[in-house]
Amino acid sequence: MAEEESKPVPAEKEESLVQAGKVSQWLTENGFDHEFLAPDKNGVEIIKVSADFLLPTATALYAYGFNYLQCQGGIDLGPGQELVSMYHLIKVGDNSDRPEEVRVKVFLPRENPVVPSVYWIWKTADWQERESYDMFGIIYEGHPNLKRLLMPEDWVGWPLRKDYISPDFYELQDAY
Repeated sequence: MAEEESKPVPAEKEESLVQAGKVSQWLTENGFDHEFLAPDKNGVEIIKVSADFLLPTATALYAYGFNYLQCQGGIDLGPGQELVSMYHLIKVGDNSDRPEEVRVKVFLPRENPVVPSVYWIWKTADWQERESYDMFGIIYEGHPNLKRLLMPEDWVGWPLRKDYISPDFYELQDAY
């Protein structure tokens, strides 16, 4: 057993280990519950947070300097799988040649995709959360005006879900 512990880790295994990034380490040091995911191809740190801890974590990230919500969107992982509400945050400052970025993901059950709105932290979330609601059916609790943005109010279903079936009464041939 002692021999196994003292063996060096092969280079290919060493590279596959993912270390937590700067933001994840800061969140851990300050007691915020999250999970570090592998960074994207551009090196942007990705953090997984449960819906219950989104608001405290988002508030902490805002206080840490992430003052700009560049993008918020929805992701469907596939029929029968989870939906994801994603937030791409940036530290915008006067002397930033390359601003620090982080992406926060909240994985939600397909049957009841409810997550708190971050509108009260970043006002740019307003229409972005409405679009995610309109296209994926993700409900943003506390949003001041959560209603359809792109589709007609009477539209049935969530068009960007991978299991979506277009209703016959909205077919293009009916428009002529």
